[in-house]
Amino acid sequence: MSSPAAPALTARRARAAVSAVFFVNAVLYANLVPRLPEVKDRLGLSNAELGTAIAAMPAGALVAGLLAPVLIQRLGSGRVAAFGLVLSAVTVACLPLAPAWGALAALMLVAGALDAVIDVAQNAHGFRVQRAYGRSIVNAFHGLWSVGAVVGGVLGSVAAGLSVPLPAHLAASGVLFSVVAVVAYRFMLRGPEDAEREPADDVAHGAASTSALRRLGGRAVLMLAALGVLGAGGAFVEDAGSSWGALYLRGEVGTDAATAGLAFVSLSVAMTIGRLTGDRAVDRFGQRRVARVGGAAIAAGMGLALAVPSVGTTVVGFALAGLGVATLIPAVMHTADELPGLPPGVGLTVVSWLLRVGFLISPMVVGVVADATSLRVALLAVVIAGLGVLVLGRVLVGASPPRDQESGTTPPSGPAVAPVAP
Repeated sequence: MSSPAAPALTARRARAAVSAVFFVNAVLYANLVPRLPEVKDRLGLSNAELGTAIAAMPAGALVAGLLAPVLIQRLGSGRVAAFGLVLSAVTVACLPLAPAWGALAALMLVAGALDAVIDVAQNAHGFRVQRAYGRSIVNAFHGLWSVGAVVGGVLGSVAAGLSVPLPAHLAASGVLFSVVAVVAYRFMLRGPEDAEREPADDVAHGAASTSALRRLGGRAVLMLAALGVLGAGGAFVEDAGSSWGALYLRGEVGTDAATAGLAFVSLSVAMTIGRLTGDRAVDRFGQRRVARVGGAAIAAGMGLALAVPSVGTTVVGFALAGLGVATLIPAVMHTADELPGLPPGVGLTVVSWLLRVGFLISPMVVGVVADATSLRVALLAVVIAGLGVLVLGRVLVGASPPRDQESGTTPPSGPAVAPVAP
């Protein structure tokens, strides 16, 4: 059995460029996070005022996120992602210069809006490169985003430890990562957003007549709703680690402060490993099967952590949840991007927007239930989310067909979105 043809040089360069964009996108804000206390002290803000200013970021993301398809269709996903990062770097660099709470909140609003548009654009271009490769590579992009978040946090911590003035720190890092983004743009794919699709896919993604789009509209809406639920389930799992893992170990298991962070660490490390290695699993088994097995791992892992509350079972349980959710959000985005009857970027934008809604409501839902009962009961929402992924995961795109050795193209394989399995 012959191996698939190697990707063209332009595709390999574009893959490196998109990898750089994902990495920079994570570094920029994570670089600021360790120094937020300095921003708070300089402006004399209360905890509530700082929290409200930071909350402007998801608000900006929800407001501006739906504009991404318009920008992508006019400017191209590569240009929007790369030069959006330059604007994001400028915005972050201006945060220490904010004279008062209102200016800080406004800058956070702009930062959130830019992040939402960049997120859609970088994923849209990543899927273009994936189609050029003919195999799954998008999970590695998300894995590099996770690595970038860690690197950014370390850079910010080191700068704070060396007492580097905050304006100088963010200005220097902003210039550096802006240069990386601009250089990356030079190696991104050119041409229309659908250039890498097969002709049949082109028809499905916008070349169809208006009547055909109307016929596909109802199914597309149902698919987007199902994908939105899947994405929200992923948000509940990730938020369980970042917002509630330490509290669960402290309050329900009774650990000390140092040990309490292990839940978040185990979930984050497992998720990063799962993303960096997930493309091989997706190529071999298909992202539908990988996601559904991941849903079972989420339910089993969190079920173990909640049923047998101890440090060991909690760390293992959160690690299983992180591994299970690793490829879910990339799979949801991929399926949305392949939905027939939608212009480029629309499906991806809608599920990205719904995903952000999931991240917004998840801590509130868990918090309200925890206050009414207990955190242990509230985190059953994560088990339910895992079971939901197991059931709804069948709407995801299945295994990708291999690229033809001679032509380098993907042979026809029917509709972009596979029918729902019985």
